[in-house]
Amino acid sequence: MRNSGMKKKSGLWWSSLVVIMVLVLAGCGANNAQNNAGNAGNTAENGNAAANNGSASGQSYEVVHAMGTETIEGTPQKVVILTNEGTEALLALGVKPVGAVKSWTGDPWYEHIKADMEGVTVVGEESQPNIDLIASLEPDLIIGNKMRQEKVYEQLKAIAPTVFAEDLRGEWQTNFTLYATALNKKAEGEALLAAFDERIQDFKSKAGDKLNETVSVVRFMAGKTRVYHTNTFSGIIFEKIGLARNEMTKNAKDAFVDEITKERLPEADADRIFYFTYETGDGGASQTEQEWTNDPLWKNLGAVKSGQVYKVDDAIWNTAGGIKAANLMLDELYDIYGLQK
Repeated sequence: MRNSGMKKKSGLWWSSLVVIMVLVLAGCGANNAQNNAGNAGNTAENGNAAANNGSASGQSYEVVHAMGTETIEGTPQKVVILTNEGTEALLALGVKPVGAVKSWTGDPWYEHIKADMEGVTVVGEESQPNIDLIASLEPDLIIGNKMRQEKVYEQLKAIAPTVFAEDLRGEWQTNFTLYATALNKKAEGEALLAAFDERIQDFKSKAGDKLNETVSVVRFMAGKTRVYHTNTFSGIIFEKIGLARNEMTKNAKDAFVDEITKERLPEADADRIFYFTYETGDGGASQTEQEWTNDPLWKNLGAVKSGQVYKVDDAIWNTAGGIKAANLMLDELYDIYGLQK
């Protein structure tokens, strides 16, 4: 009887063990199923992310530009840029071009982008890009401007997908948005523009009554002097900030520029005068600057007498015309107006 009882207990023990093993295996199977489902979900999410990234998925997208609509395959990796302000846009978006037109001043780049442009091939100038050299770089995207390169658009398009901005005067942020879209970096572009606009609002809030002080912009060139108005790089930024302009700018027939003689210098006076010199290397512009700033008419200006005249960099305040220059110009304005950045 004792042996029979022991056999029954042993049988029950084994039965319980089998049940436990079945439950454990079932649990493992459920966990594996959940893990596999999670992995499948992650894979789907990654697939969706890749679908949104042309480079990863190879998908194409269309860009509407000044010359029509261009189809671009994936995210461009080898980009040739044919404007100075476009070069700044690429750099700000983290794209180093394989080729770019020479800066208007500098050898070959503006000082504020020189370090970022090391190794980039110079493909001529904005007004005369080197088509054969561009082709040799085998780009997968070319970005240019209708105002500068309309005559060679078809030649460029035969090399690679080509996107043109409409103009170089006016609102630089419009061109920047186009460039970001062409590079498949629209979200990054929007974030950079939003950050710049936030800086503008910050400056306005901190400047207070200083915004009511009138400003004037003078540019010295070889053999001529100009007063720059609202539809210029610095002028647009002034407008965004809300800086008051002098009567000459308010009454100007041309929103872009007035070329003046020394006798008209008093018209350029303001609470603050900013001036820059477009020196290309022959010394002509520097000579004009010295001649004018040493003239009694200049020295008699109210801004000069009150010590509110500022010599600033021509590339940053006018010629470069891009997002990097815009932020550097804002940096200088914070300092000039004594505001905390």
